[in-house]
Amino acid sequence: MKKIRTRYAPSPTGYLHIGGARTALFNYLFAKHFNGDFIFRLEDTDVARNVEGGEESQLNNLAWLGIIPDESPLKPNAKYGNYRQSEKLDIYKKYADELIANGHAYKAYDSSEELEKQHQESEEANIASFRYNPDWLKISDEEKQRRDAAGEYSLRLRLPKNTIYEWDDLVRGKISVNSDDIGDFVIMKSDGYPTYNFAVVIDDHQMEITNVLRGEEHITNTPKQLAIYQAFGWEHPVFGHLTIITNMEGKKLSKRDKTLKQFIEDYKNEGYRPEAIFNFLALLGWTSADKAEIMSREELIQKFDPERLSKSPSKFDIVKMEWFSKQYMKNVPNEEIIEKLFSPKGADWNNLFVSTYKQSSATLDEIRKNLLIYLNPKDKEPENLELNNVIKSFYSSLKEKEFTVENIQQAIDETKEVCSVKGKDLFMPIRLATTYEEHGPELAKAIYLFGKEVIMSRLVKLCE
Repeated sequence: MKKIRTRYAPSPTGYLHIGGARTALFNYLFAKHFNGDFIFRLEDTDVARNVEGGEESQLNNLAWLGIIPDESPLKPNAKYGNYRQSEKLDIYKKYADELIANGHAYKAYDSSEELEKQHQESEEANIASFRYNPDWLKISDEEKQRRDAAGEYSLRLRLPKNTIYEWDDLVRGKISVNSDDIGDFVIMKSDGYPTYNFAVVIDDHQMEITNVLRGEEHITNTPKQLAIYQAFGWEHPVFGHLTIITNMEGKKLSKRDKTLKQFIEDYKNEGYRPEAIFNFLALLGWTSADKAEIMSREELIQKFDPERLSKSPSKFDIVKMEWFSKQYMKNVPNEEIIEKLFSPKGADWNNLFVSTYKQSSATLDEIRKNLLIYLNPKDKEPENLELNNVIKSFYSSLKEKEFTVENIQQAIDETKEVCSVKGKDLFMPIRLATTYEEHGPELAKAIYLFGKEVIMSRLVKLCE
């Protein structure tokens, strides 16, 4: 049996997007589930759109998530050639020449203006969708020779008439397309660069890719790629087209939508837990047979059954993702968080602070923000703070005690008995009077973290 080989092949045109990360993750889980290899390669032939540092960003963000390729431009396997398309132009030309030699491809001399005119005539004739007509262009042999010598031509694949291209999609089942609905398409542009559909077939064949999981926008590319595989007489990989990811309103994620953080870099910078995002992304279009949600990388690899890939769109629920991050944050060792906070407080204080706040924080940024409450205590009392018997009783009890978490809790309990109050009527006045906040973690710990000097000065100012 062939060794399973999957790939993620982005263009270095920007940061790693949620959709790309999900595609990479599913290919990674698929490969690892079947003890195969996961490959990262780069589709960098669209030079005008390439972003400096794009490749590095993709690899760094994948590594942060824990998606480590077995092969990449930085870790190549000599057997499979180069891992950047820009380094393989001579190979694409060689294969294109082979198709011309055996009659499966031909030179098309249409200029962009002539192609546009053919498009217009097609529209004027009320033809539903444009199909390239190789017999449309009428130029003299002399002009053809001139264009040929000047390299003013593209290469197109010659499709057989009325031929069905069919594949059994891993996600969607049987899909078939008639060649007459496609038309001859460009495989090499006039600038000598391959088109996506041509280069990807060469790459997948050379790298012995067995399975391709990708977004549903590629469904229309698949019959074209099958046509190229047939022209060469090559076996094609198994294809699976993942459903789209939508926002909570059911609209496809758009990079222009600024209401949602859509790049892994953003979550990394805010201090989300990478293992939480790994876990969360795995459930965008796939479910475990046992309905589990919190799963380690090893569990996800073991449980990943491609037959459980969803046929329905997946909603990107940021609230759910934050929940995932909170579950993982609780288990992060305090020392790891303290190291990233650069707090000037002592070890015991830092340990209590982190233990208290990591229980309800999704990100490191949240913990940092809460740290500022204690490093820069407010001077101004809350507007809704009013002195009452609860505050007076708490102050009276606390000032007689050593300032510890246990004694602060005892003062709260004594106030409850003396004033015969409980719940919000007990906690809210004390919280406002001591922390100057309406919300926060366990009250005794929150009060202790401010320190005796701050708390007693606030209570004295209010009560005396």
